[in-house]
Amino acid sequence: MPIDPILEPLLSNMPPMPEEIDDFDVWRAEEGAAADVLMDQIMEPAPDGVERRVVELPVEGGSVELHVFTPPTAGPHPAHLYLHGGGWIGGSIKHKSIDILCRERAAGADCVVVTVEYRKAPEHKFGAGLNDCYAALLWTAEHADELGVRTDSISIGGGSAGANLAAAVALKARDETGPALVLQLLEVPALDLTASTPSHQRNATGYGLTHDGIKACVRYYLDSPQDAHHPYASPLLAPDLSGLPPAYILSAEYDPVCDDGEEYARRLTEAGVPATFSLQRGQIHTSSALTKLLPAARSWREEALAALRDAHRPYPRTASAQ
Repeated sequence: MPIDPILEPLLSNMPPMPEEIDDFDVWRAEEGAAADVLMDQIMEPAPDGVERRVVELPVEGGSVELHVFTPPTAGPHPAHLYLHGGGWIGGSIKHKSIDILCRERAAGADCVVVTVEYRKAPEHKFGAGLNDCYAALLWTAEHADELGVRTDSISIGGGSAGANLAAAVALKARDETGPALVLQLLEVPALDLTASTPSHQRNATGYGLTHDGIKACVRYYLDSPQDAHHPYASPLLAPDLSGLPPAYILSAEYDPVCDDGEEYARRLTEAGVPATFSLQRGQIHTSSALTKLLPAARSWREEALAALRDAHRPYPRTASAQ
């Protein structure tokens, strides 16, 4: 379908990603401040009643911050580990948009939400941020009693680069016999860092996120181009997808990484993993944040919450496509 008409005036005002970033600390600070101001204009406020606490998690080489969101209802609750986007180089759990999203999920899916300030490239290349996210998953399972969560109902999710990391954590948990996951909820996932799916060219420019912008982020993230073929960098290229948790994948029609999600759902299904692919027609990579402006963003949010509620129920789930 044509691009959502509400998006057309927004697209013309989206600033391009800089061709080179000289000072990442300055760039991240400016990006975060601008994003927080923008969120007041485009994103509905967070629901009331959700509590948040901060935890410092020791990891190899230092520590990372976790934010834990608890709904106001009686537990024990399911748990959801959410990984934010930002091209592996930016984004933060301290941004207003992530705080709102985590509160929405805690209240709307009645679950404890954990999110992690994983380390960023280029200071910390491929592997470091993934290991931080996996450490957060282990911590969530190990502290289930303290958190009031059920170890038989832990899900993982993420958006964009965060969805890439979520899929990689699911692979790592399978490979290392880590905590069992009931769902991987992947939104606008970048799953092939070789950028070989057709939508990378079909939607290369004109829709906010660009093919060249993705290439720049990947260059900062990976030590070498060969790393793009590693299954934990490009889960779509993993030779074996069997034994993974069920997946619910939401991709935007006008997005360079659109086909990554559809192809991943197809490969998961072929491997015997229940997988739902939902194409958000007429939408772009960042549409889901526009809940104050865009009816489709509110529908997207409810679809994600419904997928979480369904996955956290104690009965088998089946694959489907939308």
